[in-house]
Amino acid sequence: MTESPVPLPSRISRRAVLLGGAAALGATALGGSALANALSLPGAGARRLADPFTLGVASGDPLPDGVVLWTRLAPKPTADDGLGGMPDKVVPVQWEVAEDEQFSKVVQSGEAQAAPELGHSVHVELEGLRPGAEYFYRFRAEGEISPVGRTRTAPAPDALDELTMCFASCAHYGEGYFTAYRRIAEDNPHLVLHLGDYQYEYAAKDEDVREVLGPETRTLANYRQRHGQYKTDPDLQLAHATAPWVVVWDDHEVENNWADEVPGKPDDDFLDRRKAAFQAYYENMPLRSTAKPSGIDLQLYRRVQWGSLVNFHMLDTRQYRDDQACGDGTQSGCDEREDPKRSITGAEQEEWLLEGFRQTTARWDVLGQQVFFSKLDRTPGAEEGYSMDAWDGYVANRDRIADAMADSAVRNGVVLTGDVHRHWAAEIKRTHDEPDSPAVGTEFVTTSVTSGGDGNDGGNEDVLEENPHVKFYANRRGYVRTAFTAGELRVDYRVLAKVSEEDAPAKTAKSFVVEDGKPVLNPV
Repeated sequence: MTESPVPLPSRISRRAVLLGGAAALGATALGGSALANALSLPGAGARRLADPFTLGVASGDPLPDGVVLWTRLAPKPTADDGLGGMPDKVVPVQWEVAEDEQFSKVVQSGEAQAAPELGHSVHVELEGLRPGAEYFYRFRAEGEISPVGRTRTAPAPDALDELTMCFASCAHYGEGYFTAYRRIAEDNPHLVLHLGDYQYEYAAKDEDVREVLGPETRTLANYRQRHGQYKTDPDLQLAHATAPWVVVWDDHEVENNWADEVPGKPDDDFLDRRKAAFQAYYENMPLRSTAKPSGIDLQLYRRVQWGSLVNFHMLDTRQYRDDQACGDGTQSGCDEREDPKRSITGAEQEEWLLEGFRQTTARWDVLGQQVFFSKLDRTPGAEEGYSMDAWDGYVANRDRIADAMADSAVRNGVVLTGDVHRHWAAEIKRTHDEPDSPAVGTEFVTTSVTSGGDGNDGGNEDVLEENPHVKFYANRRGYVRTAFTAGELRVDYRVLAKVSEEDAPAKTAKSFVVEDGKPVLNPV
């Protein structure tokens, strides 16, 4: 099919061509070995073996006047002791923010302290920047200078500026190459959402494409090593250095299918494991200090506003959920899932979301979350089968949110989803049991970055027939690219033929447009 060009920022710098939009602008895409040249400061010289910036740089959670800058010092990023080769002392880290990539127009600078208690990570929360503006940033420590990152502040609260946003999930290091992250960078987005399973806890498998280091992650040292290995990937580093990210977790950042204080499989030490995983997650993500963990708790759900165009309601569907009904898995005839007291969000987070719906003035209200939201009968024929790990296992909680999309101040309700390693698109029904029930929103599910391997071109026709509100399915790896405007949302499902080999091209498998005020999927 013919693709529409992706909307690009109005000011395209030389660096924007390098870091993204290569295909759209006719430039040659960078290979993985070119990352250091693309991101390093001109004139910085050769990188030493003692370079503390092996994990790259990142930014996140943009506001109209600021953004979070992140790095973590680790000259030995995959050391199995979790110390990253750093000494047991606080290390000062200088940072700079400029309006240009040559840093001739520095607008802010300062010093942060990288402490061993937080894995020598740095989270700088900037204030006082211009809304809707592009900036460049870098760090200095231990006589070394970091790669340069590009970031962006959110537009002013009353602005309807267009937004190009990509979202992804489920990146298993061993099951393939992270080429999808490089393709995201080439799309030159203003913003990237990651919807969970940023890393996987499993030990290496014989069939892995790439070697996974260390045992199954259980301790703080294990999780730091695993995050360290992931962060050394050049494609992932490029995507982080291209645009600010907004992140939420799913299960594999801790353990498969965990639910609040209940492990996915019997484990007397699960709360210690959860505490370690939460700390490592904060250390390795561009999160604000409000997300700093306290024991086994970490406040992750939050709102990120993109002017008056989009409210992103980022949900945590793991930390507060009831245990999966009927023993988890796909179940038929499970009455427990209909219990009105069951919750995937917890009461406090649900009320926070519904209050956000009541107060919103945005053109688009978007839920960034983890597991399939729409009803999905996974069993062909008269018998019905539903995933107990998804919102189908928490029906009343799901229906209250769908009702609120219809009856609150929400103008356009959109749900973004990860987890299932497939592309899906669906119309959210107010009452899924009635096929003619009106749609109250739309759901876009991204496939995995690598999890599940290369995939195939099977159509899953049986499941599509069972679920007429579901309009698209594809079993290839990739991500989703979106373009929000005041009048419409365009969604492109991007796929790669292979992740078992490096540098596969991406193509658009399917596109939809949702018009303002009309929650219907229109194929393009």
